[in-house]
Amino acid sequence: MAFQGASSSYSSTHRWNYDVFLSFRGEDTRDNFTAHLHQALLQKGINTFIDADQLRSGEEISPALLEAIEKSRISIIVFSQTYASSKWCLDELLKILECKETNGQMVMPLFYKLDPSDVRHQKNSFEEALAKHEERFKNDIKVQKWKTALTEVANLSGWPLGNGNEAKFIDKIVQTVSRIVNHIDLHVAKYPVGIDSRVHKVNSLLSIDKNDRRMVGILGPGGIGKTTIAKAIYNSIAFQFEGSCFLASVRETSKQYSDMVELQNTLLSKILRDTVKVDSVDHGISMIKERLCSKRVLIVLDDVDNQLFQLDKLVGEVDWFGLGSRIIITTRDNKVLTNHGVVDDRIYKVKELDYNEALGLLCWNAFKGKKPTDDFLKLMKHAISYAEGLPLAIEVLGSNLHGKDIHQWKKALDNYKRIPHRSIQERISYLPAEMPKRSKPRTRKGLRLACCLFCCWCSCSFFS
Repeated sequence: MAFQGASSSYSSTHRWNYDVFLSFRGEDTRDNFTAHLHQALLQKGINTFIDADQLRSGEEISPALLEAIEKSRISIIVFSQTYASSKWCLDELLKILECKETNGQMVMPLFYKLDPSDVRHQKNSFEEALAKHEERFKNDIKVQKWKTALTEVANLSGWPLGNGNEAKFIDKIVQTVSRIVNHIDLHVAKYPVGIDSRVHKVNSLLSIDKNDRRMVGILGPGGIGKTTIAKAIYNSIAFQFEGSCFLASVRETSKQYSDMVELQNTLLSKILRDTVKVDSVDHGISMIKERLCSKRVLIVLDDVDNQLFQLDKLVGEVDWFGLGSRIIITTRDNKVLTNHGVVDDRIYKVKELDYNEALGLLCWNAFKGKKPTDDFLKLMKHAISYAEGLPLAIEVLGSNLHGKDIHQWKKALDNYKRIPHRSIQERISYLPAEMPKRSKPRTRKGLRLACCLFCCWCSCSFFS
């Protein structure tokens, strides 16, 4: 079951005082469901805030309660029959959704013996409660805000209990929350400019709410940001799977067939959260199929090349894994994906940064976010034109020019055409054959600029 935070939550550096904030209607669930959920979370070592009665005084939410919401990584909202009758609960809801947008807080709506459509469309007890609020707060815009908030949160992927087993329901919630709080994010990027929109497009291909198995490809030349996008996606959705693994630099770590054993060991150990010993590649294949066939897993294979044995020995077929599993493959070569059966409508071809994104990224790297003067801005436009939207070229260029004066900028940009050192060029200047011909010179120019500036950055020859 999926639930959502802010779109940029994977890049957040927010620090939390609590793992979970519980929002609930005390009259309905304080002494039963919510009490049991609270206790189960605490027993799992999950730091959970539950409102004490003494914090509720007067008409407005106390500063202490507002701070508790702001400082919580996850908000669990327990919707019950009389939730909407409480002005306090509805104000908490507004604050929670505000924190979702501003802090990247995750929101988990639970529907306790309640149809989610009652919340979404304000029917039955919710309709009655809001009608009373409208009578009390005549022409008050806050009532409309409450209605909008109820619809918004009910449209998130939630957890309806119905008449099911409460103990099992609570156990599933605790397991999911535990995966979130124990998950350590991968470093994505110092300045994640332009990532959100690209992550959104890949997530639309993944459709993690669907209970099928999928392989999705992220395709593009070196330096365009495939790995950065894959890390951001991994951070934002890994907790929603029973097990997950991000295998970095597969191309570099599996140059020989024998290297696959180590990758298989890593894959199994990370997903199963236990040390696994694979004796041979064939043994590894059997173990992956046997141990993971019933698990909903997320696997990212980063930077895969055209050696087919890499994919065949790690994720040979999607039915090696349980329903709901997702496999993400990043590569520079479209044939890697098509040969492994990844259909074209599940391949995202990474686009270069547009002008505004490139300008933002260059500004962050060269000026650390400060506004440049008009003289620098003119040179930045030339630099962006040279880089052709390639993030790596822009990052290296900006880092190289950070702290330099206007004359040094001009000298550096005049020298960008210098032939780069071969070893640097080989690292990032691969172009996939399937790219349109008109794209090759543009991308090569950006790659060449990145190589040239990286070389000069190391040698400082531009400014000697």
